[in-house]
Amino acid sequence: MSRTMTPPLLAPDEPAPVEVDRPDGRSPLFLTCDHGGRRIPRSLGTLGLPESELQRHIAWDIGVLAVARMMSQQLDATLIAQTYSRLVIDCNRDLSVASSICEVSEHTEIPGNLDISPDDRRARQEELFWPYHNRIAAALDQRGVAGRPTVLVAMHSFTPVFKASSRHWHIAVLYHRDRAFAGIMLDLLREEGDLVVGDNEPYFVSDLTDYDIPIHGERRGIPHVELEIRQDLITDDDGQRAWADRLARLLPKACRLFGITAD
Repeated sequence: MSRTMTPPLLAPDEPAPVEVDRPDGRSPLFLTCDHGGRRIPRSLGTLGLPESELQRHIAWDIGVLAVARMMSQQLDATLIAQTYSRLVIDCNRDLSVASSICEVSEHTEIPGNLDISPDDRRARQEELFWPYHNRIAAALDQRGVAGRPTVLVAMHSFTPVFKASSRHWHIAVLYHRDRAFAGIMLDLLREEGDLVVGDNEPYFVSDLTDYDIPIHGERRGIPHVELEIRQDLITDDDGQRAWADRLARLLPKACRLFGITAD
């Protein structure tokens, strides 16, 4: 008896799950954006959520993709971004953890993620998660074969209020086992004089809570850092431009201090 085929998650006319800016960018800086978009495949409807919830931080990292695109342009740096919502599948989580496809985000239950079948879970992995990470891996492989220096910069943003707790940091610098490049970036941001900079707070990197840094950074042995910008600072074009300008100025300096030519 043959197994029933699971229908495709994405229709042929729906956008691809991966966007790549400047694939041939000359900069050693290599940008990723795991939570850049908030699209949901039509086959999943709205996951049972009203539009007001899909506008919130639970669905995406508000503002950060715009910042990353501006940085990519200024730096001539490759940017690879996920365009579908983290509520469908979180591309910065190991597939084995419950938060890979969360049933509750902050205080919001996600009806479309309750009791999904193994086949439906596999479809989200195969059509959204793996195309994104395989594209990152292929690009990093190509750079490695060409002998190009690479610094992985994982771009994220965080909500200013989470479960009624306010976050006072303007930006956070995150890392796990290897603090070398992150430590330089942390110092440079603090030297700006007008920022409250989180050192592995309000989040920290681990093998369960993150994927980009442990897999694409640590496992490959390339310099890396995860940057989290507070979302209320990058909700409009002016804020996005200001942060892109600042990071496009500081990241090449961090590269030079690390011993990598970035110009």
